[in-house]
Amino acid sequence: MAIEFNSSDRPTLGVEWELQLVDVRTRHLRQEAQQVLGELPELSAVGNPPLRHELMQCTVEVVTGICETVEEARADLAGSVDQLARVLEPRQAALLCAGTHPLDDWRDQILSPVQRYGELIDQMQWLARRILTFGVHVHVGVRSPDKAIPILNALANYLPHFLALTASSPFWSGHDTGLASSRSVVFGALPTAGPPPNLPHWAGFEEYLETLLRAGTISSIKEVWWDIRPHPDFGTIEIRMFDGIPTLREVGMAAALSQSLVRLFDQQLDRGYGLPSPPTWLVTDNKWRATRYGLDARVITDERGTTVPLRDDLYELVRELEPVATRLGCAEDLDAVSEVLDKGASYERQRAIIGEGGTLNDVVDALAAEFRAGGIAPSVASVDPGDRAAAEQDGSGDGAADNDLPKKPKNRGPSHAGT
Repeated sequence: MAIEFNSSDRPTLGVEWELQLVDVRTRHLRQEAQQVLGELPELSAVGNPPLRHELMQCTVEVVTGICETVEEARADLAGSVDQLARVLEPRQAALLCAGTHPLDDWRDQILSPVQRYGELIDQMQWLARRILTFGVHVHVGVRSPDKAIPILNALANYLPHFLALTASSPFWSGHDTGLASSRSVVFGALPTAGPPPNLPHWAGFEEYLETLLRAGTISSIKEVWWDIRPHPDFGTIEIRMFDGIPTLREVGMAAALSQSLVRLFDQQLDRGYGLPSPPTWLVTDNKWRATRYGLDARVITDERGTTVPLRDDLYELVRELEPVATRLGCAEDLDAVSEVLDKGASYERQRAIIGEGGTLNDVVDALAAEFRAGGIAPSVASVDPGDRAAAEQDGSGDGAADNDLPKKPKNRGPSHAGT
């Protein structure tokens, strides 16, 4: 089966950011995506809009157009978020992002009125019904299908780096899971989710997809939900390993890391170098280590089982990518890796609030405050006092159980974020 790959002549960017709609008084998710999008028809019309439904009515997905730089992608996202926030304010609702909502249960959510989501639920049942998860997907343009698979295999080495830096889902249904990322476990249970298979070349990818179609495992390529996958229609590699990212600053970090790595591997192929192609067992093991331990993981670096601290490996990776990032104009965004290593990833910042005597309501408040600020704000003290006072007066502040102007978007492509 031939699969056409619409090659990109540059490492262009596209970002998909799944956001939570949250009640500012109760801190619980609001099932109002349909109504909210209905108030912004110019941004959510049929076609390729910047605001879209996701699986649950508590989610709005914000999607960039085709961007040349990380700066442009951030501005695109910021413009859409500003318009979305203006609609939410009169509703006493706010936006935040994390891999899971710290409090809410998947059984309380309402399905979006999108046919393919209903079909997904019918097919996957409980596996799909419980996907109350949120993520960020980054597309990077690739120049040919012959490069796509080697680059994908090389990027698989960095699944733990992508995940640990953005891990933001330590809590599930009001309980601490003991994991840095519960989202990666919940979403990873889908039959075609998880690390990509190690394939030799584009023809091998075509043959593999044809086999899945023939067997009835999938009905279209859209049902391949690997942590990293080629996107033939867009001519991109789509990195789907990131947890929900709380701040625009960290979204820029994820985009810069993705674009810089793809560009580096592209240049190495041009020079005749072979790219790393780790075995599946190593990729799977390293993903688990980051899922459980986040930035404190030790990752396997070779087939003999040698390990290094992931934090050390990230420092080395940033140094290696600095010249590439400088040429791409995203060195300042890449610097946010060091900021996360210094101040903590989101899962660490959330747990620190509980460790300081806070509640899961305080965690929700802090995530909302970080989202508004656009950068890392680890202290509960950063929460808007007005928000806290309103919640306490309403009786909803009790602890939980167990406790750059925006550029006009352009050339949008359809999104397959989340599902």
